[in-house]
Amino acid sequence: MNTSANNDDASIVGRELNGECVDREPQSPQSESIANWQLQEQPRYRLLHEGAEALANAELLALCLGSGVAGEDAVAMARRLLKQFGGIGALLSAPMPELLQCHGVGSAKASVIKAIQELSLRDVEHELAHADQFADSASVSRFLRRRMGHEPREKFACLFLNARNQLISFKVLFRGSVDRAHVHAREVLRRGIEVNAVAVVLAHNHPSGSPEPSQADIQLTRRLAELLQQVDIRVLDHIVVAAGACVSFAQRGLLAQRRLLLNGASGINAPQIFGVRPCLRYVRSQASGR
Repeated sequence: MNTSANNDDASIVGRELNGECVDREPQSPQSESIANWQLQEQPRYRLLHEGAEALANAELLALCLGSGVAGEDAVAMARRLLKQFGGIGALLSAPMPELLQCHGVGSAKASVIKAIQELSLRDVEHELAHADQFADSASVSRFLRRRMGHEPREKFACLFLNARNQLISFKVLFRGSVDRAHVHAREVLRRGIEVNAVAVVLAHNHPSGSPEPSQADIQLTRRLAELLQQVDIRVLDHIVVAAGACVSFAQRGLLAQRRLLLNGASGINAPQIFGVRPCLRYVRSQASGR
């Protein structure tokens, strides 16, 4: 009987019962461990003495993963994952079920990968929220690509802004299928009023990989711009997101304001739209203490 193996299994079970996420993939005694590398070549040593910028993506990822699997050290495993997904961005954006299908990736390693992604996105979101103005389209596009570019299904989101064009919040409002997401104008209006927004940037992703807007995208954008204008919320842009690129409606000149019929084309009648305006004024007066 292999007493050592049994003890290891018991230890893993005990740690899981205590709430820890433990990868069950065992380390092979015969595989070369990073601990056996020359000290100067080990990722942790290099990070401490040369700085994180000196390490390759695989080495940084290996430090986060903590260990490899049987016959494969952490750096080799990191290289395999990066190659499998096509880069660090796609790896971090991969859905949890897809990560868990990878050899050697259990709940602990998958959780670490998703935590890295979320921390990086929150850092960008923090920068956007504290910028003097929400005017750096490159930063916005980069944030949206990382947040939505690799999603397997369509999502529709809003970046709500205050009177100084500073980010109030980023909210995914609708989730759909691989080629469409049903957007309800009433919910966009409600959320805008709820956070006391003065302007909004619309965004949705195209899982197909092409960020080119469809005619339906253009019609939806103009409809929402017209409706939101009725409650004094300006649509500054609509950004279509794909993994490798974004398309800005503002840069394409697709945000031209056209007077839409409130009865008919918009799908929402005039009393519903204008009935929101007093509510908006009440919310804003409460926020300003008047």
